[in-house]
Amino acid sequence: MSCFSISYTKKISSSNEELWNLISSPEHLNLVHPFCKSNESIVWDRQNSKDILIYLNGMVYFRDFIEWNEGVGYTLMIGRKRGKKSKVIWKISNKGNSLFLKITVFPYLLNNWPIVLKILPYFLIISPILKNYLSSVVGGINWYLINKKPVKKNHFGKHIWFSKY
Repeated sequence: MSCFSISYTKKISSSNEELWNLISSPEHLNLVHPFCKSNESIVWDRQNSKDILIYLNGMVYFRDFIEWNEGVGYTLMIGRKRGKKSKVIWKISNKGNSLFLKITVFPYLLNNWPIVLKILPYFLIISPILKNYLSSVVGGINWYLINKKPVKKNHFGKHIWFSKY
């Protein structure tokens, strides 16, 4: 597991129930994810859920849910079928009258590197690229909840890791 994490939090324009119903529904990434070519459920049963995410560039990632907190969020592992996996935490929170969605990723990238060697590439390359990705994903969720229409591919711009160039 990575000792570093990258998070992105955004105020969401919906009710807690509406946000939870969306992010806890099978294949919801087809509606909200700007870099998703397809999202297909294998099993959808709370913390035993599994699905496949195919990115616009053809990369195939498997998501295995390992924790499920009804109405609050979940934790999953994501990565190639037989490859290394990153831990991802989705969490809904309320502050005052505002609703927020936070996604935190513990990336597997550079895990085998000594800490002194991975600090610079992590903070200069991986962190900004991943934060941009999370901003687009959470932004897509908020956009969908406001507009009630699926998010277009690359809606917030292309992504170096997941878009087709």
